Amino acid sequence: MKNLTITYAFRMPDNTHEVFRLELEPRTLELIGGRPKDLPDWTKLEFHKCPHCPLTEKTHSHCPLATSLVNIVTRFDSILSYDQVHVDVITEERVTSQDTTAQRGISALMGLVMATSGCPRTACFKPMARFHLPLASKEETIYRAASMYLLAQYFLKREGHEADLELNGLVKIYDSMQIINRSILQRLRSATEGDSSVNAVIVLDIYAKTVEVVVKQYLERIRYMFDSFF
Repeated sequence: MKNLTITYAFRMPDNTHEVFRLELEPRTLELIGGRPKDLPDWTKLEFHKCPHCPLTEKTHSHCPLATSLVNIVTRFDSILSYDQVHVDVITEERVTSQDTTAQRGISALMGLVMATSGCPRTACFKPMARFHLPLASKEETIYRAASMYLLAQYFLKREGHEADLELNGLVKIYDSMQIINRSILQRLRSATEGDSSVNAVIVLDIYAKTVEVVVKQYLERIRYMFDSFF
């Protein structure tokens, strides 16, 4: 199997370009390379470590999620959150283009990188990374997250495990993401003077905070689409 490649190309307000070519190992769906050799102190594992992180310094001197964000944070350090950018996201299947704010474009890129960084707490988002939908709306994200989780329950049921059809586990996953986001924000506030990377994580955290309330309400609103199954 060949590596999966997803490219994020940003055209900045001054017409310069920032291009991020992400290579994913096709089986593990983890990032290949993309980390600088000299890592800043804010990426060390114990620096604002997530309280529920299962990793130890014996095996990981640095946080895999933080190290995967270094190049993004560095290259967008001088960009303001609401600067207007043009983003092209290129996969083997399609090209997605959009004029948007820097924070929204960076947020989409960061979400993909977080899922594939090697962090054991974000690994459950790898299926969404494999079928990445860049610059998705809130409704699209909720639909995709619920679909991913319910498909996971199908595979669990096939292996003899109990299936969670009430989506309680999905809420716990996003509760965990809120913890991660808080720790990453503490790291980033030490890493950058600009606000674009910090606010990009805040955009992701807004989704995480609304999941418990919004998911079941949203799914109930779209139930009519599935009437043909009844």
